[in-house]
Amino acid sequence: MKILTRSDLQKCLTMRDAIESMREAFGQLSSGAAQVPLRIGLPAGDGVSLFMPAHLRDSSSMGLKIVSVHTANGARGLPTILALVALVDAETGAPLALMEGAYLTSVRTAAGSGLATEYLARPDASVAAVIGAGAQGRAHALAMCTVRPITELRVLDSYAPSAQALAAEVSAQTSAKVRIVSSAGEAVGGADIICCCTTSPTPVVEGRYLKLGAHINAIGAYTPDTREVDDETIERATQIVVDSRATVAHEAGDLVIPIKAGILHESDIYAELGDLVLGRKGGRANPDGITLYKAVGNAAQDVAAATAALKAAQTMGLGVEVDLQR
Repeated sequence: MKILTRSDLQKCLTMRDAIESMREAFGQLSSGAAQVPLRIGLPAGDGVSLFMPAHLRDSSSMGLKIVSVHTANGARGLPTILALVALVDAETGAPLALMEGAYLTSVRTAAGSGLATEYLARPDASVAAVIGAGAQGRAHALAMCTVRPITELRVLDSYAPSAQALAAEVSAQTSAKVRIVSSAGEAVGGADIICCCTTSPTPVVEGRYLKLGAHINAIGAYTPDTREVDDETIERATQIVVDSRATVAHEAGDLVIPIKAGILHESDIYAELGDLVLGRKGGRANPDGITLYKAVGNAAQDVAAATAALKAAQTMGLGVEVDLQR
């Protein structure tokens, strides 16, 4: 069994490879080839641990993510979110790998948005905005620069050091000009791509600021009573694509709240991302349309990304081999 640390993953899992692994994951989700049981949440101490298994039959990938959220960890000198991902051989059940899961989660989530952006953003999109400069914001900035010719990246975060750290990281890895802004209107106005990566319970994007042809990736809100985009954004959206109809329409406040208000109907959701991958539905239909990708995350993404990381690590000779039978 191979053990991969965060630094190993940073070396072996490129954003492009992660995006391709998401193509595999979402295609199997929508085709029915992915078995993803409901996650199990176990409260313990002052937090909760979530157990999220998945089996991707077409690629013979099987694994489990355990993610723990403990808000008091800051006082302990620990991250609030800790996670690990385990892979096993789908044929024999033999353990294959164990890897750090928080970094993997940020990359796979951003890669899912990157895949959606490939299908939904205008090909000439060059101005991107990232709202929320945490781990997800940093990963999304790199994903947008991977799939579109981004020349200007706007960054908004209420905590200045996070915005500055993101700006420095993206400037070092891309040719995009990074600009830290002070308001959502300044971030969104005129932007071709907007990524919402916050923990805000109320909207950070107002539809009145959206330009024609804009694309939004909304991934921060994942409970029925929190949202990152307002009603006007939903009303102006010409195509709404989700990671999974089975979960988003019931778990994501960005859609649940307007559905309850009668502003949106489940039938208004255009497609799952996997439908675009499989060719069942087309991508962007109108150059001036406003497209929205809404995701809450799925264990199939973790297993697909972990499988890609393991393959690359084996080729590069990264990680530590452990024989559990000894």
